[in-house]
Amino acid sequence: MKRIKLIAIMVSGLLASPSLFAQEKLTLQQAIRYALENKVDAQKSRLDIANAENKIDETRSGALPQINISGGFTYNAIIQKNAIDIGALGGGLPGTGGEAEAPPAAEGEEGQLVLVAFGTPWISQNVLSLDQQIFNQALFTGLKAAKTSREFYQINNTLTEEQLIEKIANAYYDVFQTQQSLKTVQTNLDNTRKSMEIIRGLYESGLQKKIDLDRIRVAVTNLESQKQQTRNGLELKMNALKFAMGMNISNSIVLPEETFEVDLAKVYDDGNTENRTEIRLMDKQAELLTLNRKAIVAEYYPTISMTANYGLMGFSNDFFITKPSASRWADFSAIGLNIKIPIFNGFATRSKVRQADVDIQALKYDRIETKLALDMANENAKSQMKNTLLVIQSNEDNVALAKEVLTDTENNYKNGLATLTELLDAEKAFADAQNNYTTSLLDYKVSEIQLIKAKGELKSLINE
Repeated sequence: MKRIKLIAIMVSGLLASPSLFAQEKLTLQQAIRYALENKVDAQKSRLDIANAENKIDETRSGALPQINISGGFTYNAIIQKNAIDIGALGGGLPGTGGEAEAPPAAEGEEGQLVLVAFGTPWISQNVLSLDQQIFNQALFTGLKAAKTSREFYQINNTLTEEQLIEKIANAYYDVFQTQQSLKTVQTNLDNTRKSMEIIRGLYESGLQKKIDLDRIRVAVTNLESQKQQTRNGLELKMNALKFAMGMNISNSIVLPEETFEVDLAKVYDDGNTENRTEIRLMDKQAELLTLNRKAIVAEYYPTISMTANYGLMGFSNDFFITKPSASRWADFSAIGLNIKIPIFNGFATRSKVRQADVDIQALKYDRIETKLALDMANENAKSQMKNTLLVIQSNEDNVALAKEVLTDTENNYKNGLATLTELLDAEKAFADAQNNYTTSLLDYKVSEIQLIKAKGELKSLINE
């Protein structure tokens, strides 16, 4: 039973860890989707959208009733006294029947003043108050601006995602290009090693010079060094891709063997830069600046608000809790309408309006410059794609020709009709032709990404 249980645990562990045996190849679409879910930039951009809703609620709260309850106790250690002319009250204090003693009046004085304390040592005041905006143009404009801000952050999130997609695609194809270069180096190394073994056999049979064996051993060593350098470069670019994706650097990823595809139709696609996210974001920013100007102009408008309150005031000679029966309570209430009409504030509002006008005009100039730059990028991308297609075709033919030359040189070398130098040169030429072809493919993919970006369709890379 113990053995059966142990086997079951081992099997379940193996099933739960398929990466121990095989690793799923990472496609470009999977890399982009992973980055959009896990990269910090994308997560922060989504937080901005969520926070925009909070800002809308905050602005909307200004149009809702503001209700507050306040209360407290006051202990009057020394009750303030007020002076009263008891002569005007018929010679006595109220409630004393006119028999209250007072200092005798001096000759010529019209009355007698006494100091009387009004109030009690303990006072409690508790108020329920309500404030409601009836007309506030700045507040109404602020509500529109808050909703526009939400749309601004939504467009900004789209721009963040597009920038992330572009970064991932470039890093992905850069890794692929280095991966292909490593494969080319390995192929060239394998061929050179085969030639070295042939030369070694000929040398041991006395049919080849030692210098030829030494030269090809040097070539093998150089290729092994180049392979290690390329492998190190591949590892660095893999780490750069994982960082761009927001993936743990210790994770292992593998790219598919074939990724590059040349699509001639995309060369003739013409993008409309007016649909670019950068332009839409600037247009939305212009709306926000216009609303900001309206909010400033609203300072010229009067504001109307209503206030209402209801309260209870208590009086007692002792603390209310110790002798609640000895306290006296009285309620009060008031309703008011407040109107504020701005007259003159030293031209402060006028200055702020002019500043807002300058900001709006500056954004218009920025939009013109951005549109011009996007149009240039669009044309450059199309031109670059056309050029890379020509280079790809040329390099593809060159690879075939270099392969043919290498095959002929190998046969001639075996038959003693070619020197070792010619063989090494042919192998190097073939490796260079393959590297040039791979580089031209990378240039094509980079140009393709720029053209897709110019059309505002970077998100189409997710669904390819």
